[in-house]
Amino acid sequence: MSDDLQLVTLEEAARIVGKTPHNIRDYIQRKRIGKYDENGNLIARARNGELRVSLTELRIFLSLVEEGNEKHHWAGLHPELGFHGLPEYQRTKHVHRLHPYLGKFIPQLVEWFLTRYFKADDVILDPFMGSGTTLVQGNEMSMHTIGIDISPFNCLIARVKTAKYDVAKARAEILEVENRVARFSDYLTKSSRVNLSLFPEDRMEHLAQGLLDECNSEYLRTWFAPRALLEMLYYRRLIHHYQHQDLLKVVLSRAVRSSRLVPHYDLATPKTPLPVGQQYWCRKHNRFCVPIDNCITKIHAYSEDSARRIAEFDRLRSDKTVVVIQGDSRKVDLQSALAESPISDRRISGIFTSPPYVGQIDYHDQHIYAYELFGIPRQDEMEIGPKKRGKSKQAQQDYVQGISAVFRNCMPLLAPDAKVFVVANDRFGLYPEIAELSGLKIVEKFHRAVTKRTEQGDDPYQETIFMMTVKER
Repeated sequence: MSDDLQLVTLEEAARIVGKTPHNIRDYIQRKRIGKYDENGNLIARARNGELRVSLTELRIFLSLVEEGNEKHHWAGLHPELGFHGLPEYQRTKHVHRLHPYLGKFIPQLVEWFLTRYFKADDVILDPFMGSGTTLVQGNEMSMHTIGIDISPFNCLIARVKTAKYDVAKARAEILEVENRVARFSDYLTKSSRVNLSLFPEDRMEHLAQGLLDECNSEYLRTWFAPRALLEMLYYRRLIHHYQHQDLLKVVLSRAVRSSRLVPHYDLATPKTPLPVGQQYWCRKHNRFCVPIDNCITKIHAYSEDSARRIAEFDRLRSDKTVVVIQGDSRKVDLQSALAESPISDRRISGIFTSPPYVGQIDYHDQHIYAYELFGIPRQDEMEIGPKKRGKSKQAQQDYVQGISAVFRNCMPLLAPDAKVFVVANDRFGLYPEIAELSGLKIVEKFHRAVTKRTEQGDDPYQETIFMMTVKER
């Protein structure tokens, strides 16, 4: 650890960064950098000549001061795991941004731990898969990956991200559907004679009504402008005529999410739809805006982008196995689910996962537009720690039982020396009990500042990565 910290005396630190020793002491007193002994241990008091500071921490802190982001740094946090200064395009590289998802961690966090604690050809499990970040990053690093999630839509996203494509064919289909919907939009707005020959049996004057007749969702009729609703329903009708149907669903879902009658700055958790054409003060654009009244704009924005991201990942991906399992991680029979896969006889080398936080997110509700649009069955009642159940003592205890049941269920397939990494904001101190109930022991804790979490503002918070091992059986 001390090599990473680059421990130096106050005087050395001041000279290297162009500050005074008084400045460095001030940073320590304000808990912006840590106080260490010669061995890299955090200490409260130092004997004469013993005090050391981390040059790595100090440089990160000073760079954040220069950027006006001092609030993103506290003493005691791991100097590397904040990934300060990492540009957005790297945080959301290739398919990691194929579809928005609340609460996902950045791929660099996965990569940091997999690089240090695992090797190529290992088998990595994520029993709280979400949108599949661990699966994608593990595959890129030549590791076999397994993901489990209760949400059918999460599994759809993960399958689309990790699928192997004929890239040219996939791109051609995405752009062809975009073009067809663009011509349909042109018909809606200009009443021009356009050729929609895919459905020759439909007379044009009856097509719009036919699409509306197919929509039995009150949510879709309420949260979208009439033109946007027709465009997305027409796209949905086209999907079944193409090979890459799941990919097209994800492209459409991404566009639909951004086409709701909501403020531009509130796509993540909107409370109520705005009237069509109503002006509001937009905090994102710093001017008056009106909610989007169409879907084709976002279809245009995301079609080429999605095709490009698929192609980027195709150049980086490995040939290792990716298994996506839709089910309850507390009960799913992993051995049976893996029976037909190339890794059916392999032990799991480790787990890297981020379970839900207590009372933080209703995971099905965040994608309600997709469930309504595609008629996907919901499994809300099986979520662990959803927002709707709150953060009471009972909710916390239910959470402990649920999370520990997941790890116990995974235990039979874990290798004896497996390492388990759990990313959590453990504000209620629940994970020591979870580890005990799971048959695991916490061997190390890494604390990090989380900044620029997807659509959750720029206010930082802390989370812990618990490193656990299997207790002797």
